[in-house]
Amino acid sequence: MTYPCNLVTADWLAQHLNDPNVVVVDCRFALADPRQGQQQYAAGHIPGAWYLDLNQDLSSPVQTHGGRHPLPDPEAFSQKLSAIGVRSTPPTLVVAYDDARFAFAARLWWLLRYLGHDQVAVLDGGWSGWMQAGQPTTTELPTPQPGHFAPAPRPDWIVDIGAVRQLGKETVLIDSRSPERYRGEVEPIDPVAGSIPGAVNYFWQDVSHPNGEIQSPQTLAQHWATLDAADEIIVYCGSGVTACVNLLAQTLAGRPMAKLYPGGWSDWCSYQ
Repeated sequence: MTYPCNLVTADWLAQHLNDPNVVVVDCRFALADPRQGQQQYAAGHIPGAWYLDLNQDLSSPVQTHGGRHPLPDPEAFSQKLSAIGVRSTPPTLVVAYDDARFAFAARLWWLLRYLGHDQVAVLDGGWSGWMQAGQPTTTELPTPQPGHFAPAPRPDWIVDIGAVRQLGKETVLIDSRSPERYRGEVEPIDPVAGSIPGAVNYFWQDVSHPNGEIQSPQTLAQHWATLDAADEIIVYCGSGVTACVNLLAQTLAGRPMAKLYPGGWSDWCSYQ
């Protein structure tokens, strides 16, 4: 059976909740209260959905450098994916959702793509859209269905601070944070305000509607049209999380996957 990739609707997911080849993952999280997502999941979630936590599952422990959300260890992360029933062969379709305009679901989407698993999508409209559509919810935990996830990392999809320091003339460096953080007017999280020299600002929330639905492919294509002349595109944010929303939006616009600087501003400013 052929499954949609990158984006699914609430109606589509509702029709495939009992499909053994579909694994649903709740990625709700709040940077200001790391326990909130787990609490929300316990209070109600999409039937059959598992919960993966940004800090505990989708990141590795914070070090002196490397940013606030370093990429998870591929082997440890693969064990977690296997435990919730994700298979590499035949590939499971993983559907990720959150309630924050893809901020955290896109992180899981990108991680799976980075590790060679292309059968992954985010839920358009997220949890709020699911609720507004009158779809079912539950507080029951899913039954474990062990899978086998074999990571096949794509190391050319990421860059470190050394590569960012040596940008080519035709490389476009995208800062995905809010305009005021990009300009250095405010900095609510990291110890230093500002942005990486030479970066241009494409706020990650501009690719979706306030209700959590993604912009149309045509609108997204227009949004990214100025990148057509670039030889290389590198995307970053505060810590490699919301930058994935821009990577998702570029993919939905028909563009090839740009590179991610996972450490982002939190890594860059740790050297200042």
